Amino acid sequence: MKDKRIVVALGRNAFAETFPEQQKKVKKAAEAIADLVEQKYQIVITHSNGPQVGMIQTAMTEFSRLDSRYTVAPMSLCGAMSQGYIGYDLQNAIRTELLNRGIFKPVSTIITQVRVDPFDKAFNHPTKIIGRIMSKEEAEAEEEKGNYVVPEGDGYRRIIASPHPVDIYEIDAITALLDAGQLVIAAGGGGIPVMEQGTSLKGASAVIEKDYTAAKLADMIDASHLLILTSKEQITTEDGKKTLGSIRVSEALSLIDEGHFNPLTTLPKIDAGVSFVSSGEGRTAIITKLENAYQGIKERMGTIIKQ
Repeated sequence: MKDKRIVVALGRNAFAETFPEQQKKVKKAAEAIADLVEQKYQIVITHSNGPQVGMIQTAMTEFSRLDSRYTVAPMSLCGAMSQGYIGYDLQNAIRTELLNRGIFKPVSTIITQVRVDPFDKAFNHPTKIIGRIMSKEEAEAEEEKGNYVVPEGDGYRRIIASPHPVDIYEIDAITALLDAGQLVIAAGGGGIPVMEQGTSLKGASAVIEKDYTAAKLADMIDASHLLILTSKEQITTEDGKKTLGSIRVSEALSLIDEGHFNPLTTLPKIDAGVSFVSSGEGRTAIITKLENAYQGIKERMGTIIKQ
């Protein structure tokens, strides 16, 4: 384990649906990250890409409808676009904040591909709703392509799988930049999901849960901490009866087994934290508000998971 090496997972509350609003939001994220840089932490940032990836997918779909010469963009391509877009905003905001504090540290964004298992059961049970509302005819056309759709309001929306990450292809590049003293943004949106086909990588129609990729990334760089930043100060059980402060892996596993967490929101964060902490000695996972990043890493605030 490399002490003071951390992975910071930024939730969707760090970003926004419009370009001007996102410029404001990433400044707050940059301030939280800069606080950690000042404490001499080595940092890799990963981040949510919802709703940005859905916005991109919708825009590309509409473009193909307006001009028949163009095709609908696959989800893997939309994921890559979202990594570039969000990474661009983040790295510039962080660079500016650091320079304003008298700190020179290069910030790099790595377009990151993450291997998924083609036999992952998630492909048979999609959970991630994406894209615009479609008519019945459009939904039937999607189903003919082998895609899943679900009713929503007066129409339908596409729903895709959320498989677990197996490997991160750009891990050597990420580690090299980290060792060179750079701050790295990687595996945005959980990474671009890909499958191996011989020497080629084929994009999968999926969105990987970013908290699981954050845990995988933290494990692969041998980090000491996984810091998941969200909109809440601490994790609360779904019934609202218990707020989690400092807990052991065994207690977290019991709560998971008893079904105390929302499977689409809270569970991935707790499960990812447990996975990271259980994979090595002396590791810590913290889940707390974006604004509390520094207090969280010092274990003064948040839900803190230890072995």
